[in-house]
Amino acid sequence: MRGIFLFIIYRLLIRNFLRVIVGVKYINAEVLSKQKQFIIVSNHNSHIDTLAIMSVLKLAQLEKVHPVAAGDYFGKSPLKAYITKLFTNALLIQRTKTLNGQNPIELMFECLDKGDSLILFPEGSRGKPQKMQQFKKGIGIVLKKYPNIAYIPVYMQGMGKILPKGESLLVPFDAYVVFGEPAYSKSNEVEDIVIKVEENIVQLSQIFHKKN
Repeated sequence: MRGIFLFIIYRLLIRNFLRVIVGVKYINAEVLSKQKQFIIVSNHNSHIDTLAIMSVLKLAQLEKVHPVAAGDYFGKSPLKAYITKLFTNALLIQRTKTLNGQNPIELMFECLDKGDSLILFPEGSRGKPQKMQQFKKGIGIVLKKYPNIAYIPVYMQGMGKILPKGESLLVPFDAYVVFGEPAYSKSNEVEDIVIKVEENIVQLSQIFHKKN
């Protein structure tokens, strides 16, 4: 039932709204259907980013894909945390390890061990539109532990202009969600993995801008 609920929200409502009203276009989204489990890694400029990615998932995937979101922002109150989890299926984590809290990386491990998938934004927070921030090492730690799980690089163009950081009103604007081909981590060094993933997304952006 939960999968059907999410399917109605994302595939029938949000996807059509983003495509028809807002102007979001999807490129190579079919790669998601070829993987049973994956880790989506994307640049990040807007809250719309998560909605755009979730809106291309199939019914069978929606219930098992969890966007990783900041618990200190989306879980400020029990009600906000409940609404976030209900409508986005998010995995809420604290951005820093607390004395009595569980390591946020371990929460991701538990999720992947169950066979579920993740959506990660390695920049950690929304930056200025079309300016990618330095990636944090969390993605490298996760991919080092799970080299058998494919990561799918995603490049987003224009999302920060649809809903800039600090704004609450959507502005229609041509935007793109570009999915790269699945890849696997081949290094045992966290720093090298982070650099490689960042390179994948930069390459996607360069290919996109050459064609558009």
